[in-house]
Amino acid sequence: MASVEAGAMRFDNFIAGEWAGGQSRVENINPSDTRDVIGLAARSGAADLDRAIDAAHAAAPGWAASTPQQRFDVLDAVGTEILARKEELGRLLAREEGKTLAEGIGEAARAGQIFKFFAGEALRLPGERLASVRPGIEIDMRREPVGVIGLITPWNFPIAIPAWKVAPALAYGNAVVLKPAELVPGCAWALADILSRSGLPAGVFNLVGGRGSELGPRMIENPKVKAISFTGSVPTGRGIAAACGQHLKKVQLEMGGKNPLVVLDDADLDVAVGAALNGAFFSTGQRCTASSRLVVTEGIHDRFVAALTEKLKALVVGDALDPKTQMGPVVDEKQLEQDLAYVEIARQEGGRLAFGGDRLTLDKPGFYMAPALFTETTHAMRINREEVFGPVASVVRVRDYDEALAVANDTDFGLSSGICTTSLKHASDFKAKSQAGMVLVNLPTAGVDYHVPFGGTKGSSFGAREQGRYAVEFYTTVKTAYTQP
Repeated sequence: MASVEAGAMRFDNFIAGEWAGGQSRVENINPSDTRDVIGLAARSGAADLDRAIDAAHAAAPGWAASTPQQRFDVLDAVGTEILARKEELGRLLAREEGKTLAEGIGEAARAGQIFKFFAGEALRLPGERLASVRPGIEIDMRREPVGVIGLITPWNFPIAIPAWKVAPALAYGNAVVLKPAELVPGCAWALADILSRSGLPAGVFNLVGGRGSELGPRMIENPKVKAISFTGSVPTGRGIAAACGQHLKKVQLEMGGKNPLVVLDDADLDVAVGAALNGAFFSTGQRCTASSRLVVTEGIHDRFVAALTEKLKALVVGDALDPKTQMGPVVDEKQLEQDLAYVEIARQEGGRLAFGGDRLTLDKPGFYMAPALFTETTHAMRINREEVFGPVASVVRVRDYDEALAVANDTDFGLSSGICTTSLKHASDFKAKSQAGMVLVNLPTAGVDYHVPFGGTKGSSFGAREQGRYAVEFYTTVKTAYTQP
């Protein structure tokens, strides 16, 4: 097994229990230092994907018939190795995606914890028995695996999101074809490498790298794939939903967010500023749960903006692998250009740039950007309607709690929301009335646990929830059986 520290590597496909190249290769570039080529990743064609699907289809019946103990042993072994190697894997993650080293290690640890959690869930597959309305008849409901599941994952959480899709799929007896984002092939390869030595039968897990625009539609069209789980952009998600509908495939979508953090006059200022700084700018703002809209009441507005601006001035932007760095680079040139374009859009709409928003030139060539904070914005502006997916946040000034709630809910998205207040009344009301799938009080909107459901409302999510025991809804189907003894 090659080490992830061994310099430029080959990130191959993993199909039918064997490593294989693709049709060509693409460079995996370090966004903190574009001179650093981490490895060469397989770019697959239709034939590679078809082989992976065929392998999963052939292996699916055997894995579906495996015992809970077999599935536990595999998933537990994977979780154990990830946790033992979290520093190494976290370093790879930071190097290829741009998260800080601490964030990368934390994400790797989360991936290990997810596998450990679903190892336990493999032993707790739920079922149910009910009495029939007819005498002498027994009824039981059991959950069975769906079959072959196609998983399409994004670049912003390159090991955690694959983990929270792969682990439940395997725990509940399905076979998998994983298509990770091309920007972050290393973490997916590392996960496949660990799975390859876990005792998992050949073909149950398959990894295929390549362009989503080419492989995604073919995966959906293949009748051997029974379900698709996708995390990514809203336009792509809508297209996948429509295509899956045409082919009558089960589909699960996690898409964008334009998440509000409400700050009321009675909030603890330090708590509110800390929640905003973390939620809006950590992970370089490249989180679907990021607090990109800061909805602040008049009485605390000026103090909040001043305090947050001081924190941003002190925020250290730099190489993700430098322990002093607090915010790493943007993932690539295309994303950086999009972030800078939204800064200009916000200026043109009348927003006041209170801090940052420019490209930074540091001692290494990379995709560095100063975190941007806008004030004097309205919720009708594009900067408050569209997902930027970068270190850009805007402040909307409101009169009171009622207006804050209305502004927070005035969005096409509904993934995460937060409120900072010392009022139990307002906190309770916000939890009840916020139109989001996840609500946080006096916390960053981006901090969620791995053992509870993840997902949103409106344009943010579609289908069953991810993570926790609720994952069983997507990765299994229910069979009702009647017996007359």
